[in-house]
Amino acid sequence: MEGTGQVTSETTLPEGGAPETPATEPQRRQFPAFTRKQTNTAIVLALLAWTVAVFDYGLFGTLLPVMQEDFGWTASTAYLVNTLIAIGTAIIAFGVGPVIDRLGRRRGMMVTIGGTAVASVLTALIPAKMGALSTSAVVGVRSLGGLGFSEQSVNATYLNEVFSITEDEKKRERRGFWYGIVQGGWPLGFLLSSALALVLLDSLGWRAMYLVASLPAVALIIVIGKKLRETPQFELHQRLRKLKAEGKPREAEALAAEYGVEHTDSAPIARIFQPELRRNTIVLSLAWIVNFFGINIFSVLGSSILANAKGVQLSTAFWMLIVINLGAYFGYIFHGWLGDRIGRKHTIVIGWMMSGVAFAVMLSPLVTSTALIVTTYALGLFFLVGPYAAIMFYMGECYPTDCRGTGTVIIGAMSQPGTIIGGFLFTGAAAAWGTGSAALWVGAVGTFLSGALMLLAKPVARLEN
Repeated sequence: MEGTGQVTSETTLPEGGAPETPATEPQRRQFPAFTRKQTNTAIVLALLAWTVAVFDYGLFGTLLPVMQEDFGWTASTAYLVNTLIAIGTAIIAFGVGPVIDRLGRRRGMMVTIGGTAVASVLTALIPAKMGALSTSAVVGVRSLGGLGFSEQSVNATYLNEVFSITEDEKKRERRGFWYGIVQGGWPLGFLLSSALALVLLDSLGWRAMYLVASLPAVALIIVIGKKLRETPQFELHQRLRKLKAEGKPREAEALAAEYGVEHTDSAPIARIFQPELRRNTIVLSLAWIVNFFGINIFSVLGSSILANAKGVQLSTAFWMLIVINLGAYFGYIFHGWLGDRIGRKHTIVIGWMMSGVAFAVMLSPLVTSTALIVTTYALGLFFLVGPYAAIMFYMGECYPTDCRGTGTVIIGAMSQPGTIIGGFLFTGAAAAWGTGSAALWVGAVGTFLSGALMLLAKPVARLEN
Protein backbone atom coordinates (compact mmCIF):
# COMPACT_ATOMS: atom_id res chain seq x y z
CA MET A 1 0.00 0.00 0.00
CA GLU A 2 1.47 3.33 -1.01
CA GLY A 3 1.17 6.75 0.60
CA THR A 4 3.27 9.51 2.09
CA GLY A 5 3.00 12.39 4.44
CA GLN A 6 3.29 13.17 8.12
CA VAL A 7 1.14 11.38 10.62
CA THR A 8 -0.28 12.58 13.88
CA SER A 9 -0.89 10.51 16.96
CA GLU A 10 -4.24 12.21 17.52
CA THR A 11 -5.80 10.74 14.36
CA THR A 12 -8.11 7.77 14.98
CA LEU A 13 -10.05 5.35 12.82
CA PRO A 14 -13.80 5.67 13.50
CA GLU A 15 -16.26 2.84 12.92
CA GLY A 16 -16.57 3.76 9.26
CA GLY A 17 -12.89 2.95 8.71
CA ALA A 18 -11.48 6.41 7.90
CA PRO A 19 -10.09 9.01 10.32
CA GLU A 20 -11.96 12.30 10.63
CA THR A 21 -10.16 15.16 8.94
CA PRO A 22 -11.12 18.84 9.10
CA ALA A 23 -12.32 20.24 5.78
CA THR A 24 -9.42 22.70 5.70
CA GLU A 25 -6.83 19.91 5.53
CA PRO A 26 -5.66 18.37 2.24
CA GLN A 27 -7.76 15.63 0.73
CA ARG A 28 -5.06 13.02 1.31
CA ARG A 29 -5.80 11.41 4.66
CA GLN A 30 -3.16 10.05 6.98
CA PHE A 31 -3.05 6.86 8.97
CA PRO A 32 -3.16 7.15 12.77
CA ALA A 33 0.36 6.92 14.13
CA PHE A 34 1.76 4.27 16.42
CA THR A 35 3.05 5.98 19.55
CA ARG A 36 6.57 5.28 20.81
CA LYS A 37 5.13 3.03 23.51
CA GLN A 38 2.98 1.10 21.03
CA THR A 39 5.96 0.75 18.68
CA ASN A 40 8.20 -0.57 21.46
CA THR A 41 5.47 -3.00 22.53
CA ALA A 42 5.18 -4.24 18.95
CA ILE A 43 8.96 -4.77 18.72
CA VAL A 44 9.20 -6.66 22.02
CA LEU A 45 6.20 -8.91 21.35
CA ALA A 46 7.33 -9.63 17.79
CA LEU A 47 10.79 -10.60 19.07
CA LEU A 48 9.32 -12.87 21.75
CA ALA A 49 6.88 -14.44 19.29
CA TRP A 50 9.60 -15.31 16.80
CA THR A 51 11.96 -16.57 19.52
CA VAL A 52 9.25 -18.86 20.94
CA ALA A 53 8.34 -20.13 17.46
CA VAL A 54 11.99 -20.92 16.67
CA PHE A 55 12.46 -22.47 20.12
CA ASP A 56 9.98 -25.20 19.17
CA TYR A 57 11.21 -25.40 15.57
CA GLY A 58 14.85 -25.64 16.61
CA LEU A 59 14.21 -28.07 19.44
CA PHE A 60 13.56 -30.87 16.94
CA GLY A 61 16.89 -30.32 15.19
CA THR A 62 18.71 -30.03 18.51
CA LEU A 63 17.14 -33.19 19.93
CA LEU A 64 17.22 -35.21 16.70
CA PRO A 65 20.28 -37.29 17.68
CA VAL A 66 18.57 -38.28 20.96
CA MET A 67 15.20 -38.93 19.32
CA GLN A 68 17.02 -40.92 16.64
CA GLU A 69 18.30 -43.31 19.30
CA ASP A 70 14.92 -43.53 21.08
CA PHE A 71 12.96 -44.21 17.87
CA GLY A 72 15.59 -46.63 16.51
CA TRP A 73 16.43 -44.58 13.39
CA THR A 74 19.70 -44.72 11.49
CA ALA A 75 21.37 -41.39 10.65
CA SER A 76 20.03 -41.57 7.09
CA THR A 77 16.51 -42.33 8.37
CA ALA A 78 16.67 -39.37 10.77
CA TYR A 79 17.64 -37.06 7.89
CA LEU A 80 14.79 -38.50 5.81
CA VAL A 81 12.31 -37.90 8.63
CA ASN A 82 13.47 -34.27 8.79
CA THR A 83 12.90 -33.97 5.03
CA LEU A 84 9.41 -35.51 5.22
CA ILE A 85 8.54 -33.06 7.99
CA ALA A 86 9.55 -30.25 5.65
CA ILE A 87 6.97 -31.49 3.12
CA GLY A 88 4.20 -31.33 5.72
CA THR A 89 5.48 -27.97 6.95
CA ALA A 90 5.33 -26.61 3.40
CA ILE A 91 1.70 -27.66 2.96
CA ILE A 92 0.69 -25.81 6.12
CA ALA A 93 2.93 -22.78 5.54
CA PHE A 94 1.61 -22.16 2.02
CA GLY A 95 -1.90 -21.81 3.43
CA VAL A 96 -0.96 -19.20 6.03
CA GLY A 97 -0.35 -16.20 3.73
CA PRO A 98 -3.90 -15.67 2.43
CA VAL A 99 -5.19 -16.29 5.95
CA ILE A 100 -3.00 -13.47 7.32
CA ASP A 101 -4.36 -11.08 4.70
CA ARG A 102 -7.86 -12.01 5.91
CA LEU A 103 -7.45 -12.36 9.67
CA GLY A 104 -5.01 -9.51 10.18
CA ARG A 105 -1.48 -9.24 11.51
CA ARG A 106 -2.35 -9.45 15.21
CA ARG A 107 -4.57 -12.52 14.94
CA GLY A 108 -2.11 -14.07 12.51
CA MET A 109 0.61 -13.81 15.12
CA MET A 110 -1.63 -15.55 17.65
CA VAL A 111 -2.47 -18.36 15.21
CA THR A 112 1.16 -19.04 14.30
CA ILE A 113 2.31 -19.07 17.93
CA GLY A 114 -0.63 -21.32 18.82
CA GLY A 115 0.63 -23.82 16.26
CA THR A 116 3.97 -24.10 18.06
CA ALA A 117 2.28 -24.80 21.39
CA VAL A 118 0.17 -27.60 19.92
CA ALA A 119 3.15 -29.11 18.08
CA SER A 120 5.30 -29.12 21.23
CA VAL A 121 2.70 -30.85 23.40
CA LEU A 122 1.81 -33.48 20.82
CA THR A 123 5.47 -34.27 20.12
CA ALA A 124 6.00 -35.11 23.78
CA LEU A 125 3.13 -37.62 23.66
CA ILE A 126 4.26 -39.70 20.65
CA PRO A 127 5.14 -43.30 21.64
CA ALA A 128 8.58 -44.43 20.42
CA LYS A 129 8.16 -48.20 20.11
CA MET A 130 5.52 -48.50 17.39
CA GLY A 131 7.84 -48.57 14.39
CA ALA A 132 6.52 -46.92 11.23
CA LEU A 133 3.43 -45.67 13.07
CA SER A 134 5.56 -43.71 15.52
CA THR A 135 7.68 -42.32 12.69
CA SER A 136 4.56 -41.25 10.79
CA ALA A 137 3.20 -39.57 13.93
CA VAL A 138 6.44 -37.60 14.32
CA VAL A 139 6.21 -36.41 10.71
CA GLY A 140 2.55 -35.42 11.06
CA VAL A 141 2.89 -33.60 14.38
CA ARG A 142 6.12 -31.79 13.55
CA SER A 143 4.55 -30.59 10.29
CA LEU A 144 2.44 -28.29 12.45
CA GLY A 145 5.68 -26.37 12.86
CA GLY A 146 4.76 -24.76 9.54
CA LEU A 147 2.52 -22.44 11.52
CA GLY A 148 5.30 -21.38 13.85
CA PHE A 149 7.81 -21.02 11.02
CA SER A 150 5.42 -18.65 9.22
CA GLU A 151 5.50 -16.33 12.23
CA GLN A 152 8.53 -14.51 10.81
CA SER A 153 6.54 -13.51 7.73
CA VAL A 154 3.75 -12.17 9.94
CA ASN A 155 6.38 -10.14 11.80
CA ALA A 156 7.80 -8.74 8.59
CA THR A 157 4.36 -7.72 7.36
CA TYR A 158 3.31 -6.23 10.68
CA LEU A 159 6.50 -4.29 11.43
CA ASN A 160 6.79 -2.95 7.89
CA GLU A 161 3.45 -1.25 8.45
CA VAL A 162 4.20 -0.18 12.03
CA PHE A 163 7.56 1.41 11.20
CA SER A 164 6.09 3.35 8.29
CA ILE A 165 3.64 5.21 10.56
CA THR A 166 5.37 5.32 13.94
CA GLU A 167 5.86 8.71 15.56
CA ASP A 168 9.32 7.52 16.63
CA GLU A 169 11.42 9.04 13.85
CA LYS A 170 14.58 7.13 14.80
CA LYS A 171 12.85 3.80 14.40
CA ARG A 172 11.22 4.94 11.15
CA GLU A 173 14.61 5.93 9.73
CA ARG A 174 16.49 2.87 11.05
CA ARG A 175 13.76 0.33 10.48
CA GLY A 176 16.15 -2.30 9.13
CA PHE A 177 18.29 -2.15 12.26
CA TRP A 178 15.28 -2.54 14.56
CA TYR A 179 13.84 -5.34 12.47
CA GLY A 180 17.22 -7.04 12.68
CA ILE A 181 16.83 -7.14 16.46
CA VAL A 182 13.43 -8.82 16.06
CA GLN A 183 14.55 -11.30 13.39
CA GLY A 184 17.40 -12.24 15.72
CA GLY A 185 14.86 -14.41 17.48
CA TRP A 186 16.03 -17.20 15.13
CA PRO A 187 19.46 -17.75 16.76
CA LEU A 188 18.00 -16.90 20.18
CA GLY A 189 15.45 -19.68 19.75
CA PHE A 190 18.17 -22.14 18.77
CA LEU A 191 20.36 -20.89 21.61
CA LEU A 192 17.54 -21.57 24.09
CA SER A 193 16.93 -25.04 22.68
CA SER A 194 20.64 -25.89 22.95
CA ALA A 195 20.87 -24.45 26.47
CA LEU A 196 17.76 -26.36 27.56
CA ALA A 197 19.19 -29.58 26.15
CA LEU A 198 22.48 -29.00 27.94
CA VAL A 199 20.80 -28.36 31.31
CA LEU A 200 17.72 -30.62 31.30
CA LEU A 201 18.18 -33.43 28.78
CA ASP A 202 20.02 -35.86 31.05
CA SER A 203 17.70 -35.30 34.02
CA LEU A 204 14.28 -34.90 32.38
CA GLY A 205 14.55 -36.46 28.91
CA TRP A 206 13.57 -35.00 25.56
CA ARG A 207 9.79 -35.30 26.08
CA ALA A 208 9.74 -32.99 29.09
CA MET A 209 11.69 -30.42 27.10
CA TYR A 210 8.89 -30.21 24.53
CA LEU A 211 6.35 -29.67 27.31
CA VAL A 212 8.49 -26.85 28.71
CA ALA A 213 8.63 -25.29 25.23
CA SER A 214 4.82 -25.08 25.06
CA LEU A 215 4.45 -22.92 28.18
CA PRO A 216 5.90 -19.61 26.89
CA ALA A 217 3.87 -19.98 23.68
CA VAL A 218 0.59 -20.20 25.60
CA ALA A 219 1.52 -17.23 27.80
CA LEU A 220 2.50 -15.14 24.77
CA ILE A 221 -0.81 -15.74 22.98
CA ILE A 222 -2.63 -14.23 25.96
CA VAL A 223 -0.33 -11.20 26.11
CA ILE A 224 -0.55 -10.53 22.35
CA GLY A 225 -4.34 -10.70 22.52
CA LYS A 226 -4.39 -8.02 25.23
CA LYS A 227 -1.48 -5.74 24.32
CA LEU A 228 -0.86 -5.77 20.57
CA ARG A 229 -2.59 -3.24 18.30
CA GLU A 230 -3.64 -4.05 14.74
CA THR A 231 -2.15 -1.83 12.05
CA PRO A 232 -4.39 0.90 10.58
CA GLN A 233 -3.23 -0.10 7.09
CA PHE A 234 -4.82 -3.50 7.53
CA GLU A 235 -7.92 -1.97 9.13
CA LEU A 236 -8.36 0.23 6.06
CA HIS A 237 -7.77 -2.76 3.76
CA GLN A 238 -10.41 -4.68 5.72
CA ARG A 239 -12.85 -1.77 5.41
CA LEU A 240 -12.29 -1.53 1.64
CA ARG A 241 -12.91 -5.25 1.23
CA LYS A 242 -16.12 -4.97 3.28
CA LEU A 243 -17.42 -2.09 1.17
CA LYS A 244 -16.89 -4.06 -2.02
CA ALA A 245 -18.57 -7.11 -0.50
CA GLU A 246 -21.57 -4.89 0.31
CA GLY A 247 -21.81 -3.83 -3.32
CA LYS A 248 -20.30 -0.38 -2.79
CA PRO A 249 -17.29 -0.34 -5.14
CA ARG A 250 -17.44 3.43 -5.73
CA GLU A 251 -17.30 4.14 -2.01
CA ALA A 252 -14.35 1.76 -1.69
CA GLU A 253 -12.52 3.44 -4.58
CA ALA A 254 -13.16 6.88 -3.12
CA LEU A 255 -11.89 5.84 0.31
CA ALA A 256 -8.77 4.26 -1.19
CA ALA A 257 -8.13 7.41 -3.23
CA GLU A 258 -8.38 9.58 -0.11
CA TYR A 259 -5.46 7.65 1.36
CA GLY A 260 -3.59 7.34 -1.92
CA VAL A 261 -3.51 3.56 -1.62
CA GLU A 262 -3.82 0.72 -4.10
CA HIS A 263 -6.63 -1.80 -3.72
CA THR A 264 -7.85 -4.28 -6.32
CA ASP A 265 -10.31 -7.15 -6.56
CA SER A 266 -7.56 -9.60 -7.52
CA ALA A 267 -6.88 -12.46 -5.13
CA PRO A 268 -3.64 -11.87 -3.18
CA ILE A 269 -2.03 -14.97 -4.66
CA ALA A 270 -2.72 -13.65 -8.18
CA ARG A 271 -1.52 -10.15 -7.26
CA ILE A 272 2.01 -11.24 -6.39
CA PHE A 273 2.42 -12.62 -9.93
CA GLN A 274 1.19 -9.50 -11.72
CA PRO A 275 3.81 -7.94 -14.06
CA GLU A 276 5.08 -5.27 -11.68
CA LEU A 277 5.54 -7.79 -8.83
CA ARG A 278 6.32 -11.03 -10.68
CA ARG A 279 10.10 -10.72 -11.03
CA ASN A 280 10.83 -10.40 -7.34
CA THR A 281 8.30 -13.08 -6.46
CA ILE A 282 10.17 -15.56 -8.68
CA VAL A 283 13.73 -14.48 -7.83
CA LEU A 284 13.14 -14.31 -4.08
CA SER A 285 11.39 -17.68 -4.12
CA LEU A 286 14.33 -19.33 -5.90
CA ALA A 287 16.83 -17.66 -3.56
CA TRP A 288 14.94 -18.94 -0.49
CA ILE A 289 14.77 -22.46 -1.92
CA VAL A 290 18.51 -22.67 -2.53
CA ASN A 291 19.51 -20.85 0.66
CA PHE A 292 17.55 -23.30 2.76
CA PHE A 293 19.89 -26.03 1.62
CA GLY A 294 22.34 -24.32 3.98
CA ILE A 295 19.83 -23.28 6.66
CA ASN A 296 18.57 -26.84 7.07
CA ILE A 297 22.06 -28.31 7.24
CA PHE A 298 23.98 -25.75 9.30
CA SER A 299 21.26 -24.16 11.45
CA VAL A 300 18.56 -26.78 12.00
CA LEU A 301 20.85 -29.84 11.99
CA GLY A 302 23.77 -28.13 13.71
CA SER A 303 24.27 -30.76 16.41
CA SER A 304 24.23 -33.57 13.82
CA ILE A 305 26.77 -31.77 11.60
CA LEU A 306 29.15 -31.17 14.49
CA ALA A 307 28.80 -34.75 15.70
CA ASN A 308 28.90 -36.57 12.35
CA ALA A 309 31.07 -34.27 10.21
CA LYS A 310 33.60 -32.99 12.77
CA GLY A 311 33.51 -35.80 15.35
CA VAL A 312 32.36 -33.59 18.22
CA GLN A 313 30.74 -35.24 21.26
CA LEU A 314 27.01 -34.45 21.52
CA SER A 315 27.27 -32.74 24.92
CA THR A 316 30.14 -30.63 23.58
CA ALA A 317 28.12 -29.81 20.46
CA PHE A 318 25.34 -28.35 22.61
CA TRP A 319 27.53 -25.77 24.32
CA MET A 320 29.35 -25.02 21.06
CA LEU A 321 25.98 -24.22 19.45
CA ILE A 322 25.13 -21.88 22.33
CA VAL A 323 28.25 -19.83 21.56
CA ILE A 324 27.71 -20.06 17.79
CA ASN A 325 24.06 -18.94 17.94
CA LEU A 326 24.86 -16.10 20.32
CA GLY A 327 27.25 -14.75 17.72
CA ALA A 328 24.65 -15.30 15.00
CA TYR A 329 22.21 -13.01 16.85
CA PHE A 330 24.54 -10.08 16.26
CA GLY A 331 24.56 -11.07 12.60
CA TYR A 332 20.93 -9.95 12.40
CA ILE A 333 21.65 -6.62 14.02
CA PHE A 334 24.65 -6.05 11.75
CA HIS A 335 22.85 -6.95 8.53
CA GLY A 336 19.77 -4.94 9.51
CA TRP A 337 22.02 -1.92 10.10
CA LEU A 338 23.98 -2.52 6.90
CA GLY A 339 20.80 -2.86 4.84
CA ASP A 340 19.70 0.63 5.92
CA ARG A 341 22.97 2.01 4.55
CA ILE A 342 24.02 0.12 1.42
CA GLY A 343 20.65 -1.36 0.47
CA ARG A 344 19.02 -4.60 1.49
CA LYS A 345 19.69 -6.42 -1.77
CA HIS A 346 23.46 -5.81 -1.67
CA THR A 347 23.55 -6.79 1.99
CA ILE A 348 21.91 -10.15 1.24
CA VAL A 349 24.22 -10.92 -1.71
CA ILE A 350 27.41 -10.17 0.25
CA GLY A 351 26.29 -12.02 3.38
CA TRP A 352 25.23 -15.29 1.74
CA MET A 353 28.32 -15.50 -0.47
CA MET A 354 30.61 -14.97 2.53
CA SER A 355 28.66 -17.58 4.48
CA GLY A 356 29.22 -20.22 1.81
CA VAL A 357 32.95 -19.59 1.92
CA ALA A 358 33.09 -19.72 5.74
CA PHE A 359 31.25 -23.05 5.92
CA ALA A 360 33.49 -24.53 3.23
CA VAL A 361 36.51 -23.61 5.35
CA MET A 362 34.89 -25.06 8.50
CA LEU A 363 34.27 -28.39 6.78
CA SER A 364 37.81 -28.66 5.40
CA PRO A 365 40.30 -31.12 6.95
CA LEU A 366 42.47 -28.17 8.02
CA VAL A 367 39.95 -27.12 10.70
CA THR A 368 40.25 -29.61 13.56
CA SER A 369 40.57 -27.70 16.85
CA THR A 370 37.52 -26.73 18.89
CA ALA A 371 38.41 -23.04 18.67
CA LEU A 372 38.68 -23.09 14.87
CA ILE A 373 35.50 -25.12 14.46
CA VAL A 374 33.54 -22.70 16.64
CA THR A 375 35.05 -19.63 14.95
CA THR A 376 34.44 -20.73 11.35
CA TYR A 377 31.01 -22.18 12.14
CA ALA A 378 30.02 -18.97 13.94
CA LEU A 379 31.17 -16.85 10.99
CA GLY A 380 29.25 -19.03 8.58
CA LEU A 381 26.06 -18.77 10.63
CA PHE A 382 26.61 -15.01 11.18
CA PHE A 383 26.53 -14.42 7.42
CA LEU A 384 23.94 -17.13 6.69
CA VAL A 385 21.10 -16.13 9.01
CA GLY A 386 21.96 -12.43 9.49
CA PRO A 387 20.83 -11.38 5.98
CA TYR A 388 17.30 -12.54 6.84
CA ALA A 389 16.99 -9.27 8.78
CA ALA A 390 17.38 -7.58 5.40
CA ILE A 391 15.47 -10.00 3.16
CA MET A 392 12.35 -10.21 5.34
CA PHE A 393 12.03 -6.44 5.36
CA TYR A 394 12.92 -6.26 1.66
CA MET A 395 10.07 -8.69 0.93
CA GLY A 396 7.59 -6.55 2.85
CA GLU A 397 8.67 -3.53 0.78
CA CYS A 398 8.03 -5.46 -2.45
CA TYR A 399 4.25 -5.65 -2.03
CA PRO A 400 1.26 -3.35 -1.30
CA THR A 401 -0.92 -3.96 1.76
CA ASP A 402 -3.60 -6.03 0.04
CA CYS A 403 -1.09 -8.79 -0.80
CA ARG A 404 1.82 -8.04 1.54
CA GLY A 405 0.99 -10.85 3.94
CA THR A 406 0.51 -13.32 1.10
CA GLY A 407 3.72 -12.27 -0.64
CA THR A 408 5.94 -12.50 2.42
CA VAL A 409 4.43 -15.77 3.65
CA ILE A 410 4.42 -17.50 0.24
CA ILE A 411 8.06 -16.59 -0.38
CA GLY A 412 8.95 -17.56 3.18
CA ALA A 413 7.17 -20.88 2.67
CA MET A 414 9.58 -21.58 -0.21
CA SER A 415 12.00 -22.47 2.55
CA GLN A 416 10.19 -25.79 2.79
CA PRO A 417 10.69 -26.85 -0.85
CA GLY A 418 14.29 -25.82 -0.20
CA THR A 419 14.41 -28.03 2.86
CA ILE A 420 12.78 -30.88 0.92
CA ILE A 421 15.02 -30.66 -2.16
CA GLY A 422 18.12 -29.95 -0.11
CA GLY A 423 17.13 -32.67 2.35
CA PHE A 424 16.90 -35.35 -0.33
CA LEU A 425 20.18 -34.16 -1.87
CA PHE A 426 21.87 -34.12 1.53
CA THR A 427 20.47 -37.51 2.57
CA GLY A 428 21.64 -39.14 -0.67
CA ALA A 429 25.02 -37.43 -0.59
CA ALA A 430 25.54 -38.29 3.09
CA ALA A 431 24.79 -41.96 2.41
CA ALA A 432 27.26 -42.00 -0.50
CA TRP A 433 30.05 -39.68 0.64
CA GLY A 434 29.52 -39.02 4.35
CA THR A 435 28.05 -36.08 6.27
CA GLY A 436 31.03 -33.73 5.80
CA SER A 437 31.18 -33.93 2.00
CA ALA A 438 27.38 -33.73 1.75
CA ALA A 439 27.31 -30.61 3.91
CA LEU A 440 30.00 -29.02 1.73
CA TRP A 441 28.47 -29.65 -1.69
CA VAL A 442 24.83 -29.20 -0.75
CA GLY A 443 24.98 -26.73 2.14
CA ALA A 444 28.02 -24.49 1.59
CA VAL A 445 27.74 -24.37 -2.22
CA GLY A 446 23.97 -23.88 -2.03
CA THR A 447 24.39 -20.95 0.35
CA PHE A 448 26.89 -19.27 -2.00
CA LEU A 449 24.62 -19.79 -5.01
CA SER A 450 21.63 -18.26 -3.20
CA GLY A 451 23.61 -15.05 -2.82
CA ALA A 452 24.38 -15.08 -6.54
CA LEU A 453 20.67 -15.52 -7.33
CA MET A 454 19.84 -12.37 -5.36
CA LEU A 455 21.80 -10.36 -7.92
CA LEU A 456 18.76 -10.81 -10.20
CA ALA A 457 16.32 -9.24 -7.72
CA LYS A 458 14.69 -5.93 -8.60
CA PRO A 459 15.47 -2.99 -6.27
CA VAL A 460 12.34 -1.62 -4.61
CA ALA A 461 11.41 1.82 -3.38
CA ARG A 462 11.36 2.30 0.38
CA LEU A 463 7.96 1.50 1.84
CA GLU A 464 6.14 4.48 3.28
CA ASN A 465 2.73 2.98 4.16
